[in-house]
Amino acid sequence: MPELPEVETVRRGLEQKLNKFIIKNLEVCRDSTVAFPTKKEFIKGLQGSLIYKWDRKGKYLIAELKKFENENIKFPLEKFSKNNGFLVVHLRMTGYFKFIDNSTQPCKHTRIRFFDKNNNELRYIDVRSFGQMWWIKESLSPYKIIKGLGSLGPEPFSEDFNENYLKKVISKRTKSIKAILLDQTIVAGIGNIYADESLYSAGISPFREARTLKKYELNKLKKSIVNVLKKSIGSGGTTFSDFRDLEGENGNFGLQTNVYRRTGKECRKCGNLIEKQKITGRSTHWCPKCQK
Repeated sequence: MPELPEVETVRRGLEQKLNKFIIKNLEVCRDSTVAFPTKKEFIKGLQGSLIYKWDRKGKYLIAELKKFENENIKFPLEKFSKNNGFLVVHLRMTGYFKFIDNSTQPCKHTRIRFFDKNNNELRYIDVRSFGQMWWIKESLSPYKIIKGLGSLGPEPFSEDFNENYLKKVISKRTKSIKAILLDQTIVAGIGNIYADESLYSAGISPFREARTLKKYELNKLKKSIVNVLKKSIGSGGTTFSDFRDLEGENGNFGLQTNVYRRTGKECRKCGNLIEKQKITGRSTHWCPKCQK
């Protein structure tokens, strides 16, 4: 599943590529991809919308929409347009966007197609079909309509995410620190890959009960999370997920992982062999010597 770095890479690509992209028409190829409202309302609500600005919250992509009386964009936008709510996207396991000049025949995994007046297409492709989209009209709040979005914890890059916050939320928790990092209500955007890599970087065993971590360890973990995520964003994500950017390419952070999917290989620091075991149903990779 795409995690924060992959979703951030997609957000940046969408923001750059879809400058002044007005949705003239759209085609829903799989009804279940539209989570809210109905398919008919989704299509009608998005037609004629300018995808004005892209944001991200955890693993959710949030596009701010503007509506014009005609297709000619005039500036300032605030004067010649009105707000048209938000398009919210969750890629789930295998969803990705592809921008296509001069639209061609879609593949069988195409779920939704957005077209502008020049027949340029933003195509949403999803092999496993778990991804979803919501059109939230102006009078409604995405954080109230979408339960998962409204319950997200702070972003790793936000001021709210610090050692004091971590100490507060995990001080009485007996779950493993790995399970805690995967909990989106505690911290938004971290998944299996970056939880493993962050814990390795911080020298903390993924099996440690969260409540046993000292404040200095939480501070180290917080810094490791931020550093690992920043590094991966700079590399465009990881090759290990089904993630693709708008050009159809995946990331190259997978070439630099220290523990994830390196079972049986030597630790880059100590030479000990990397081990793997499941925690809460998720494969966990760690170095028993470097992580305590």
